Amino acid sequence: MSSNQSYYVPAQSKWPIVATFALLLIMVGMGSIMVSSRAGEDTGTAWITFGIGLAVLIYMLFGWFGNVVEESRKGLYSPQMDRSFRWGMSWFIFSEIMFFAAFFGALFYARVFALPWLSGEGDRGSSNMLWEGFEATWPLINNPDPEKYPAPSGTISAWGLPLVNTILLVTSSITLTIGHKALKKDNRRAAIIWTGITVLLGAVFMFFQAEEYMHAYQDLNLTLESGIYGSTFFMLTGFHGAHVTIGAIILLVVTLRLMKGHFTADNHFGYEAASWYWHFVDVVWLVLFVFVYIV
Repeated sequence: MSSNQSYYVPAQSKWPIVATFALLLIMVGMGSIMVSSRAGEDTGTAWITFGIGLAVLIYMLFGWFGNVVEESRKGLYSPQMDRSFRWGMSWFIFSEIMFFAAFFGALFYARVFALPWLSGEGDRGSSNMLWEGFEATWPLINNPDPEKYPAPSGTISAWGLPLVNTILLVTSSITLTIGHKALKKDNRRAAIIWTGITVLLGAVFMFFQAEEYMHAYQDLNLTLESGIYGSTFFMLTGFHGAHVTIGAIILLVVTLRLMKGHFTADNHFGYEAASWYWHFVDVVWLVLFVFVYIV
């Protein structure tokens, strides 16, 4: 494989505009679904729009990343390009940290400021005139306006499925690290096995997450519309679940690439970037487990 020592400048690409079009359709579809469902209108067209956008996005991902893989396999990338990829992935993960920080910030604000104010505490305690007699507790299962926001009948225990999922994700970080070390030692078979186990653990995590959601909706009346507790619970766990799904898909693709002979002990940033993302998702879950389920 040849090595290109100059900075590689790719040819003009259609993929950025395709990605923009896909995201536009997805956002329009999602917005239409939420508006139409709340208004009691038919959401068929909105779901079709969302589905088309998702299909175009998947097409873009396969095409764009396929081009990057092909260029890498041809040895077109220099050390400078490798550093660019690393910086790009680092900034992407930083943006994801800020994404989750916003939702954790909303949870913190509601618990530390808004709820005490509504119960008459603090320098803005006059807010309690909105709902006289309201008492601030967390998790909030005594909503101030139960007719508009029906309160849940209970909360999710941290020591059931959430604890199992925590063990699964911590274990998956260990198996992925073992697979990464095996790849560094050029032990491809071990890398494939341990990375495949990581994907399996991620799939089991999502299965249990779905079980938890069904229990919340069917047995506890804990939904997105059951007040601040329900909304913050599902926004945090839901977006995290989406990230686990994306990470598992990435690792599945990485595993298939390993099986096709891609990556070497010295050249495997694609695998390394996937592991960075997976470890980030695991750390987010640990923070989420503490502040959503325990504290």
